[in-house]
Amino acid sequence: MPSPSTTSDIRQAYFDFFAARHHRVEPSASLIPAGDPTLLLTSAGMVPFKPYFTGEQAPPNPRLASSQKCFRTSDIDSVGDTKHLTFFEMLGNFSIGDYFKREAIAWAWEFVTDVLKLPPERLWVTYYKEGDVEDLEARDFWLQAAKGKLSSERIVPLGKKYNWWGPAGEEGPCGPCSEIHFAFDPARVTVADLTGDSPHAIEIWNLVFTQFYHHRDGRRTSLPKPNIDTGMGLERATAVARYMQDPRIVSVYQTDAFDYLVQQAAALAGASAGRDPDADYALRVLAEHARGVTFLIADGVVPSNEGRGYVLRRILRRAVRYARKAGIQGMFLTVLAESVVDRMAHVYPELARERAFILSVIRGEEERFSQTLDAGVEILEEMLRSQAKGTSLSGTSAFKLHDTYGFPVDITQDIAREHGMTVDIPGFDREMARQREQSRAKAKFGLGDKTSPETYRALALGEVRFTGYERLREQTVVIGLLAGGQPAERAAKGAPVEVVLRQTPFYAEGGGQVGDTGELRGPHGTVRVTDTIAPIHGLIVHRGEVAEGEIAVGEPLDAVVDAARRADVVRNHTGTHLLHAALRKVLGAHVRQAGSHVGPDRLRFDFAQPTAIDAAGLRQIQTLVNDAILENLTVAHKVMSYKDAIAQGALAFFGDKYGDVVRTCGIGDGDGQAFSFELCGGTHARATGEIGLLHVESEGSIAAGTRRIEAVTGHGAGGALAQRHALLIALANKLQSSPADLSARLASLLEDLDRERKRASSLERELALRQADSIAAQAQVIDGVTVLTATVAAGSADALRAVAESLRDKLGSAVIVLAAVIGDRPAFAAVVTKDLVARGYNAGAILREVAKIAGGGGGGRPDLAQAGGKDPSKIAEALALVPTLLKKS
Repeated sequence: MPSPSTTSDIRQAYFDFFAARHHRVEPSASLIPAGDPTLLLTSAGMVPFKPYFTGEQAPPNPRLASSQKCFRTSDIDSVGDTKHLTFFEMLGNFSIGDYFKREAIAWAWEFVTDVLKLPPERLWVTYYKEGDVEDLEARDFWLQAAKGKLSSERIVPLGKKYNWWGPAGEEGPCGPCSEIHFAFDPARVTVADLTGDSPHAIEIWNLVFTQFYHHRDGRRTSLPKPNIDTGMGLERATAVARYMQDPRIVSVYQTDAFDYLVQQAAALAGASAGRDPDADYALRVLAEHARGVTFLIADGVVPSNEGRGYVLRRILRRAVRYARKAGIQGMFLTVLAESVVDRMAHVYPELARERAFILSVIRGEEERFSQTLDAGVEILEEMLRSQAKGTSLSGTSAFKLHDTYGFPVDITQDIAREHGMTVDIPGFDREMARQREQSRAKAKFGLGDKTSPETYRALALGEVRFTGYERLREQTVVIGLLAGGQPAERAAKGAPVEVVLRQTPFYAEGGGQVGDTGELRGPHGTVRVTDTIAPIHGLIVHRGEVAEGEIAVGEPLDAVVDAARRADVVRNHTGTHLLHAALRKVLGAHVRQAGSHVGPDRLRFDFAQPTAIDAAGLRQIQTLVNDAILENLTVAHKVMSYKDAIAQGALAFFGDKYGDVVRTCGIGDGDGQAFSFELCGGTHARATGEIGLLHVESEGSIAAGTRRIEAVTGHGAGGALAQRHALLIALANKLQSSPADLSARLASLLEDLDRERKRASSLERELALRQADSIAAQAQVIDGVTVLTATVAAGSADALRAVAESLRDKLGSAVIVLAAVIGDRPAFAAVVTKDLVARGYNAGAILREVAKIAGGGGGGRPDLAQAGGKDPSKIAEALALVPTLLKKS
């Protein structure tokens, strides 16, 4: 049987090989890691299995295998060579407390030699040795597996830098590893070729023996059971397999993973690969980045200026720049993305499912950046030309490009590198930090800036218990008091205060929900609470003013939340959950919360979405929400571990801070088919029917790739609709119509208005043209040229131009410059007949100088031009300039 040599064949051969060895083949997880806030993107095959390795969850089978979509930016500057990629597929077999080194090594050797049929003499192996610690066990297992076909000289010990595998993210499983390298040129391979980017050898498989867990604080502890985590790059394995069939193939870009994209990019550039090394490099970068952005967007990543959205934006923008280097000027990336979808959708169906979304995101970002790129490159090139080769572009200059022209600093670095120069990144970072500090200084206001976090910590009051999920009134005790931002024992009427209670029903602002208001009623006074905050973890602070009497530390009091206001907030907060779920159902799973504000009067929801939502889509979303409200779905809360919540499908968002134990909010059935299921510590309705109604007030863009919906619920929705109904009735009465006939009545009136406007314009034009006969008699001859300047009565620029054209027809050969006052401002029109245009007279040039006198400007064609001004008292002076201008011509 011939050895597999395409990505599909090798992927399937790998699955078959390990399925026969009792491995359960798992589908690839998303590039967005589920429930791992320490990781930006899925960067290794073991990431989805991390909870199994740590013992937090039981695996579906102790032996697993997969081909996992992975994304890494660490090698981005090397993309375009023979082997480095950002997006790739990682073949992996995993043992969760089952087999260990012996089996992993034996099966790896068997697969590469018996299935891929790689000659043993072309294989090298590395294993871990650091100081006196050497993984002799791994070395001996390699020798046993190879059965004499792997000489000891080709089993090489390497240190921690090369043969120790750290955690994926800030914490996780880790341990020593062992790698298989393939030699393209066995006679020339040395140990040095195994530790760098050598053209003579390539690493194809890494076997990680995970025995330890690396904690965020730097501690390393033994895992309950040792595990196996292996990773073989599918694209590299394919390149090696193809090389054995055709020695001319030494690059991943010559395999079926990329060759079609390279050829298509070359066709778009109007060139053929293999003629120009620089152009070929650019074509390979295009192919790689096109594939990467397609998969990122399919998994729900959208361009932004932070997090994984910035990774996407950076890759996409690099692609646009390399397209210019390859000679592609127009839009191109959607063409390549469609090819990726067509080629890969049979393996990854999400590509076909999200095709329209992928193309929409790419098209919008490519169009925006193309404009920025062309302007930025020109400015940067000028900066670099003024400096000597080998020097560094200042951080100030790089920041100016970024801040003024929107030019990404990583693109600045790329271009500077091509000129043999560097960029002062520390200087750039200082400028960015200065800008952030200035922004913070401008934004500072209010009581919160008078009280520092250190002041709150100095109170040393411990954690305040929140009871507001169960009740809105609580008998409690004052345990801390700040007046004017400083600790105090008591405060009297009129004093602004911050009060800390032993326990409280007041919700502190967080998760987009505003803090509660209400009253603190003590035996000697009352505090009117205007806000509730959580300035440091565990501390709830009630801000307000002593309304009556005085308040003192140690006093008992009743904490009473404004129930009506809380109920309005609850409706709006529950409404945001329904709105988020409906957006995802209608627009797709790429929709992710980017921010929110939930107050008593309205809700604001920001979300990732590259394009506007049309009216039909918005109606569908609103209808879905209101249908869920009418169904009176149960709203249930559960407290569970973060890992369990994610495993059950709760939505969590990268960048949010979650503890080990979280509160979930599920709306609808609790069997995994809930309408909405999110991590949320806010307050919500008991059932959706309490919301009453949700009405969308507006939808629009707030940043590239981010949109905002504002909506109202409950009393707010009722008030908004009543207000609109009253307006409708008033308009109907004003137009002597019924509300039902208002649209038709309005259309009829607009038709009448349009007809009258056209009639008025026609009359105005006719009146203006009647002036032509008397004005024509004012023409004079200057140096053999008939010249006419005059002020006329014209109500519009069109009427003024019509008079000028009429005079042109009457005079036959002339230079005509007319002026009129239109809407309290001067307007000018100039006409030069064709015979005089041929002699060098130019209406546009004449009118530019004339309009300057009246404080304006304009221009046009040599035979016809129009302009405006600011000062009508200058019209006579401006027209008097015309003869002088003609004498200069």
